[in-house]
Amino acid sequence: MADVFAPIQDVRARLAALGEAGRGRFAILRRVPPLQVLLEWAARIGYGARGFVYVSIGVICLMAALDMTGDAVGSSGAVAMIADQPFGRVWLILLGLGLWAFVSWRVLQSVFDADREGTSKKALVLRAGQAASAVFYGLLASTVFEFLDEYERSTGADDVAENQQKAAEVLALPYGDWLLIGVGLVILGVGVGNVIKGWKADFGEALACSPDLCRKVSPIARAGYIARGLAYLPLGVFVSLGGWRASAEEVTGFGAALDALERQPGGSWVLGPTALGLIAFGLFAFVEARFRRIRPPRDLTPG
Repeated sequence: MADVFAPIQDVRARLAALGEAGRGRFAILRRVPPLQVLLEWAARIGYGARGFVYVSIGVICLMAALDMTGDAVGSSGAVAMIADQPFGRVWLILLGLGLWAFVSWRVLQSVFDADREGTSKKALVLRAGQAASAVFYGLLASTVFEFLDEYERSTGADDVAENQQKAAEVLALPYGDWLLIGVGLVILGVGVGNVIKGWKADFGEALACSPDLCRKVSPIARAGYIARGLAYLPLGVFVSLGGWRASAEEVTGFGAALDALERQPGGSWVLGPTALGLIAFGLFAFVEARFRRIRPPRDLTPG
């Protein structure tokens, strides 16, 4: 196992030596904070970017539930609407950089065990979820910078068409229908996991704030995680049905799944609380950006 990580350790040692040499030669580099501090800043900026995305999605979904706008949207749709605002390009640059910062923190959590979870079965499942989160936010960050190149509005229909194209590519693979069912079940598992976490987790445990403040923000976190989990369930069902019926047309996007929920009898009464919950999730991400205990590993060796 040590041989596997030897190249990583060698690169880390070379970078550390290069950094020390630069600090000794250039006075301005001596003012640069240590790596651990920079990583902590990146994590906090990343939590803030995640909060901005979910507050945006929640506000747009709430407007859809109140018939103040067209359809509910997912993360890509929220990014598109941000692009349409004044100084949209500046917002996209800041958001994209923030999301990449969050990806770096997720890598530290999942690969380098920044949260000191260990290697028990429960810890490995948690770290696998953090790795999947890194992939998701990495894709979202890439989408943000694609908007910088194209700077066009991407509608919900565009997102659905792109997801259906990806589903068709999966279905074309050997046992593609089972693979797509598996993807749908993973999405359902993420949704259920968020609901369970919202119901059972002690959110104040990871926060470096007063007990009184932790008690006040815990209900916000619970509402946010439960709403986020419930919002994933329709998407997981659609993807699973796409695999079961071997039909890419069954697959939809996050926003389109919420929009389909709104079209059901009493759907606005369901979408409204879900939107408020997504806003709560984003607000709790802002709380994490300020108060979360962030301990970047000093030794960047996968563990």
